[in-house]
Amino acid sequence: MTLKIVAPLGKVDDVAPLVRAGADEVYCGLVPPDWSATFGAWTAINRRNAGNLASYEELDTVTKQAHALGKTVTLTLNASHYSESQSKYLLDFAGRISGIGVDAVLVSDSGLIVMLAERRFPFKIFASSLCACRNSSAARFYQDIGGSRVILPRDMSLEEINGIVSAVPEVEFETFIMNEGCLFEEGLCHTTHLPNNEGGAFCLDNYRVEYRRHDGEPLPETERRAIEQNERDYREWTWYRFGCGFTVTEEGAPHGPCGLCAMPTLDEIGVTALKIVGREAGLLRKVRSVQMIKAVRDMIDAGKSAAEIRGFAQGLRRREQLCESGYMCYFPDFIAHPGKVACHA
Repeated sequence: MTLKIVAPLGKVDDVAPLVRAGADEVYCGLVPPDWSATFGAWTAINRRNAGNLASYEELDTVTKQAHALGKTVTLTLNASHYSESQSKYLLDFAGRISGIGVDAVLVSDSGLIVMLAERRFPFKIFASSLCACRNSSAARFYQDIGGSRVILPRDMSLEEINGIVSAVPEVEFETFIMNEGCLFEEGLCHTTHLPNNEGGAFCLDNYRVEYRRHDGEPLPETERRAIEQNERDYREWTWYRFGCGFTVTEEGAPHGPCGLCAMPTLDEIGVTALKIVGREAGLLRKVRSVQMIKAVRDMIDAGKSAAEIRGFAQGLRRREQLCESGYMCYFPDFIAHPGKVACHA
């Protein structure tokens, strides 16, 4: 099986460069002006207030460009939940994007999945990572209500992924492969990502704290040092999880959460697609992400060994110490025990 590369798209002009780089699918968001006028500018239609297309006309252009290049388009409708009036709006919205020819919608609200499936729109329905599908029973549930693909949440082990994929072979599964990592459980998060000038992601925890003993006594030096070390360790962890400070190599390749080394195992397990995060990111960052994944996939297709692929993948950024930290790996169980996942046919 050839792993599909799923690339994020934030502008009409992103389509051709991403496809040239090797993307098989693109996904994007759309915030129509009447949504904002009806429900408010900060009411998320897809959990992103940035990196969205602005009109149906732009979506039509993106879809036509992608289809002309033989690729598919998925539209995100992945707010944690929608009100009754918003759900009614989205049914009309679904009719419009269906007419445009969108291939799939990415949905996290199970009620909306049911409503869309009942109306038999021609597009596929993908269950978002926000559905927090962490076992085979959950995967079957989303299949039963109309989902044809499940995007697995972050921080699942390869053993867990293998168990779900082998138990529900009728469903396509997609995993995260590159860029930003949520600090906690995304499916249980009810915040949104603000622009950086508004404070950024809430989970960055950009605040100052003062520690006091419950009994009112002053902090002993040993306790103070332990607390300060814990703060430093936490800040280091969040730095890695948020793209190593959103830094890139001289060539524009992103640092940060990555699962390139585990791609041969994901391919053997039977995962269908690999998701790149960051619709709102710059085009070069997205293109370089696609190119890195494609380079590893080409090695898999050429029959290179897992050890060769691992060495190549960890050398792409020429900063192997980032991998050695263990903090930026989407599949740390692979780093701890490379090649130890038993895949079921």
